[in-house]
Amino acid sequence: MQMIVAVGSSNPVKVQAVKNVLSILLPQAEVVMREVQSVVSAQPMGIDETIRGAIGRAKRALDQDKNAEMGVGIEAGLIPVPYTLSGWMDQQYAAIADRHGRVTIGGGPSFEYPEEVVRKVHSTQSEIGKVMEELTGIEDLGRGQGAIGYFSKGAFDRVRLSEIAVLMAMIPRLNEDMYFVGARQKP
Repeated sequence: MQMIVAVGSSNPVKVQAVKNVLSILLPQAEVVMREVQSVVSAQPMGIDETIRGAIGRAKRALDQDKNAEMGVGIEAGLIPVPYTLSGWMDQQYAAIADRHGRVTIGGGPSFEYPEEVVRKVHSTQSEIGKVMEELTGIEDLGRGQGAIGYFSKGAFDRVRLSEIAVLMAMIPRLNEDMYFVGARQKP
């Protein structure tokens, strides 16, 4: 029997990242896209809001698809980081929720945004994606290479960035005997 994994997003980049990771770890999984509403602001700020957003997407995807065994949520947030030039970095978090009520979290690498981008996000209350599209002239940047692709001159892209967060969220699931024995989940 095929396992269904629902991804709480309409962004093909996020869905592809989940497909890429699960094709190696759970080749029997069928990954499906489920558009869900975020439980946090359009541009999450800080680790807490970003992780809550990922968890919310994972749980809503699982709720929306009654045949799914797991729901995956991926959220990128602006995280305050001292000693950086702008004070803010982008970081992806992935959450995986299952029918047993367990939620696992994984984080990806982070990179700094230029001060001008951060300033525009704060002053206009816009999403990073919209600010980056305006500054670069690249339409739908977040549904393609992402800001990381732009800033790294194509050396890295948003799919790979998201894959790392998903892989890290899978670590406890790959080692259930070590992670879930007597483990408590927060509501």
